[in-house]
Amino acid sequence: MTQKLDLKTKILMGVTLFSMFFGAGNLIFPPYLGAQAGTAAVPAFAGFALSAVGLPVLGVIAVTLSGGLNTLASRVHPKFAFVYIAALYLAIGPCLAIPRTASTSFSMAGPPFLPEGVPEPLVQLLYTVVFFVAASLVAMHPEKLTEYLGKRLTPVLLILIAALFAAAVINPAGHPAPPAEAYAQAAPVEGFLYGYQTMDTLAALNFGMLVALNVREQGIREEKAVTKETVFAGWIAGVMLLVIYAMLAFTGYLSGTAFPGAVDGTEVLMQMAQFLFGKAGAVILAVIFVIACFNTCVSLLSCCGKYFNSCFPKISYRAWVFGFAAVSLLLANAGLETILEFSVPVLNAIYPLAILLIVLAFLHRAIERFPAVYPWAALFCGAGSVLTVLEQQGLMPSGVTELFQMIPAYEAGFGWVVPTIFGALIGVLWSVMLRKKSRQ
Repeated sequence: MTQKLDLKTKILMGVTLFSMFFGAGNLIFPPYLGAQAGTAAVPAFAGFALSAVGLPVLGVIAVTLSGGLNTLASRVHPKFAFVYIAALYLAIGPCLAIPRTASTSFSMAGPPFLPEGVPEPLVQLLYTVVFFVAASLVAMHPEKLTEYLGKRLTPVLLILIAALFAAAVINPAGHPAPPAEAYAQAAPVEGFLYGYQTMDTLAALNFGMLVALNVREQGIREEKAVTKETVFAGWIAGVMLLVIYAMLAFTGYLSGTAFPGAVDGTEVLMQMAQFLFGKAGAVILAVIFVIACFNTCVSLLSCCGKYFNSCFPKISYRAWVFGFAAVSLLLANAGLETILEFSVPVLNAIYPLAILLIVLAFLHRAIERFPAVYPWAALFCGAGSVLTVLEQQGLMPSGVTELFQMIPAYEAGFGWVVPTIFGALIGVLWSVMLRKKSRQ
């Protein structure tokens, strides 16, 4: 039995992983970044690509090489692994990302086509019911995602995005605007932090499991071969994300002066599509959004269902999937703006720990002699990021706020980095002390 996929199947695995990543946020954030960054779009996109492409690819590789997310997180502590992974799944699942797939796709496929007088909330409710029922039924077969997503839906999505990009280049709506205030001073940093909102680094820590499942479905049984094919799929997906993000960001970049009133990426794309294709533009954009959001919704339901079923096997995988779909349905009808507003502080709190786990996975051989690095670094990283978010939300006393502002890189949004390094150094010293004590 061969333990190697042929090139066509390798590419198909990469396309499948791309389809899992590429959902609501992946569509709306790059064009808005391009429009807002304007003449500073190149450095802003470089920062965005690092957090929205580089980190997710490294996340897939890190988790795969570590033998799974639970194994990696358990190096901190088994209880930490359970709590953090559960929080991560809830964030990329029913609490934020899954509802966003339905609300974002509806914003493109619903309101532009509703006759005057039709109650939009009722239509949205009906849409989300159909959306989540269909996604749940497909998610019942996670080992078949390559067939459903990679072969059938994603090629249509890619063709439509390429057509939108080509039309924008041939017939630009305007020209780049001066950078908005956020991008005028530190465009790469702002782009990097903006990339958090795609949630792809968080998703990457989980999607590797589904890709490995689909690799095994192709007859690959040897674990080293499964790991190799999963990592290869991660690189293919990364290249695809980078190209598509660049297309979407460039489309927004060209619209800067044409649509100055656009408040988010959804409006940028909608106005650009209508400028390029007239009424047909709304239809093209609706199809793009529905396919992309449906693909990601299916993947996230599958991931969350499998994880919580493994933790609580008395509740079936099927029940978890439909349960998460029901919760997501309720939250999706709260509205896209509400979801996005809530997501920023939550992501800023849990993202640094995901980045830390990825970095530690690649440094594992070097720090294996110092196991205490994991818990100490995680403690300081988690505390630093959570306290920073509380301070940013105005929930800390003014004296504490002044102390935070003294931390290097705090103003740039990386106030957790120095505390994390300090925690890692304590972990090294702690490990050395424990070794000396055990020898006595």
